[in-house]
Amino acid sequence: MSKKIIVVGGGAAGMLAAYFAAEAGNKITLLEKNEKLGKKIYITGKGRCNLTNACDVEELFLNVKSNSKFLYSAFYGFDNSRVIDFFESHGMPVKVERGNRVFPVSDKSSDVIFALQRALKEKKVEVLLHTEVSKLCYEKITDTRADEEASDKKPELKITGVILKDGTTMAADAVIVATGGLSYPSTGSTGDGYKMAEDAGHTVTECTPSLVPFNVKEEWVKSLQGLSLKNTAISIYSGKKKLYEDFGEMLFTHFGVSGPMILSASASIKQSLIKQPLDMYIDLKPALTQEALDKRILREFEEAKNKQFKNSINKLLPAKMIPVIIELSGIDPDKKVNEISKEERNRLLMLFKKLPVTLNGPRGYNEAIITKGGIKVKEINPSTMESKLVNGLYFAGEVLDLDAYTGGFNLQIAWSTGYLAGTSAAV
Repeated sequence: MSKKIIVVGGGAAGMLAAYFAAEAGNKITLLEKNEKLGKKIYITGKGRCNLTNACDVEELFLNVKSNSKFLYSAFYGFDNSRVIDFFESHGMPVKVERGNRVFPVSDKSSDVIFALQRALKEKKVEVLLHTEVSKLCYEKITDTRADEEASDKKPELKITGVILKDGTTMAADAVIVATGGLSYPSTGSTGDGYKMAEDAGHTVTECTPSLVPFNVKEEWVKSLQGLSLKNTAISIYSGKKKLYEDFGEMLFTHFGVSGPMILSASASIKQSLIKQPLDMYIDLKPALTQEALDKRILREFEEAKNKQFKNSINKLLPAKMIPVIIELSGIDPDKKVNEISKEERNRLLMLFKKLPVTLNGPRGYNEAIITKGGIKVKEINPSTMESKLVNGLYFAGEVLDLDAYTGGFNLQIAWSTGYLAGTSAAV
């Protein structure tokens, strides 16, 4: 007997769940409230879609920030190599870039969506767009055991289908909720799944934006808008306590700072601390010790000893940054290099090694790659993604309290949990 399964949400987790639920010959209906599938996939990776990471499976777990152990069955059931095989077998070749990040060869996120649409068509999945679910339907399971035996057992619920926003009821043997979180609400991620879960008795943990840029107090940052720094180090403090340090890439924006290191910092620092002002120090020359950098500056000064200070450090900094560093150093830009004192040179040295920036809290959900928090995973069976409270109800993707660092790891969570929910619901 084939089952009738409804998947709510046509994002990464939902599409994969629908595909694998259909593999066993079940009748699958995928409901998406937007006008097209995969709206969030379309904008990921700046429109290129970093769809997974080609690291060892053990490393996948290390890059999951919340509840990594919960993903054991999901990751081993459908790991990164299977993700790659899935897309290549559906006509979308991939390439591996720095940091083992996996992208479509075409650099087009739309190709990821096209591959998924081909897969759904191949399995005859019914896709209904502009179709919003307002609530889940379930009924109590009556326990047939004697009352004295069943008295200590809470009544269980069983899923029976969904009610659409227009009032239509759709019956189902199983429902998979893959509605995403709260990040990028313009793509339809407006927390619908959290309400559905809570109505069914589930707990939703505190939700906050994650993998998100920071606002910065200092006005000079605006003049560096668009400047990307590579091979740079950052350290972030609350008072004297170091909260985070990293080496890599960052970006200055019109409001503050972004880029891989900054996004990872937003995921790592405790939520209780992240909203208060924090001190960040940028090491522009992490490969050099203070002593080695001082010698390098002295060499540059020796070569430019008769030049003005403003024309002497162009080999040490990106052009956009020179006016900022000159201003912060307090050294007269027109001063001859051979007149700069040791104290002034030390001030310059410290700006290279410890450029201070005040982080004034993270940006909002509109710019957050993912949502931290979600449906409490202790209430979900990690081997099947089925609710422990409602039989036949499954969850997958960002709607769960799972989040990871940048590099393709969050989409890997979506694919793996989608696969597990789909195959489990199909049985």
